[in-house]
Amino acid sequence: MQGADKGQAGRLDGRELRIGIVQARFNHDLTGRLAEVCINELVALGVVAKHIQHVTVPGALEVPTALQAMADSERFDALIALGCIIRGETYHFELVANESGAGVTRVSLDHHLPIANAILTVEDQAQAEARVEEKGRDAARVAVEMANLLDDLL
Repeated sequence: MQGADKGQAGRLDGRELRIGIVQARFNHDLTGRLAEVCINELVALGVVAKHIQHVTVPGALEVPTALQAMADSERFDALIALGCIIRGETYHFELVANESGAGVTRVSLDHHLPIANAILTVEDQAQAEARVEEKGRDAARVAVEMANLLDDLL
């Protein structure tokens, strides 16, 4: 493997990238903060604000549909999925968590497009609060790094 970058971080230069963000509105106090942190990090990484398209959908199950529409447009170098699913007393948590995750992955693989999945799946509000800042930043960094990696590979 010539030229392998073992142990080195990926390229976090967002200057030439166009990024799409889909945010679930359910648990808006948390997902709104996820979006704010994520967008701030994208800009800090050099992504031009006008090259970030941010849309909202009702909940996590609708996120993959909007991601698919963005992927179909072929206007983005990477996408970001934002949401927050908090466990309740019924099986609904597992359904939403599993299906939204599978949908995000399917869109990414079908379109050969990196998607940073920052749909939180947590037991309670406290766990969500503890993860919002880090996951918002991580989503931005993953999107930029993976967009650059795929550009290098393809």
